[in-house]
Amino acid sequence: MRSLRLLGLLCFGAVGIALISQYVYDMQPCAWCVFQRLLYLIVGSVALLATVGQPGKLRLSLTAALVVAGSIAGMTSAWYQERVAANTFSCAQTLADQIMTKSGLESVAPWLFGIYASCMDARVKLLGLEYAWWSMLMFALVGAIGVGALWTLTRQASR
Repeated sequence: MRSLRLLGLLCFGAVGIALISQYVYDMQPCAWCVFQRLLYLIVGSVALLATVGQPGKLRLSLTAALVVAGSIAGMTSAWYQERVAANTFSCAQTLADQIMTKSGLESVAPWLFGIYASCMDARVKLLGLEYAWWSMLMFALVGAIGVGALWTLTRQASR
């Protein structure tokens, strides 16, 4: 259960860092950036909600599996952002753009989900590594912790 709380903190921390990057350092986000924010918030919320009350092993196992699936989605979106979208002049009409605009999230919470740059313009390096790779590494860490939690729960259940 501690690992799920840690996952929640990591995911919400990643969004916090993204907001600091945007509002303090003027790193404007693209559609794939804000889509990854959404994934972090979903994964973090699922992880934290699973720890409410007296969760059983089944609920914790399902949560860990959802965390792993969310981290795979996040790594895939970060990879796509860096390898494909960042090499195009526009992210318009990509999956991330459509999800963010058609869901209404971009207009309901523009401070969090507003798309203010193209993927090519949003290419920024932090400590020599592009921001999308940092996100991919964070999603990999989240996934690894999720796999570890799932492994631990599976071993406990088999005893």
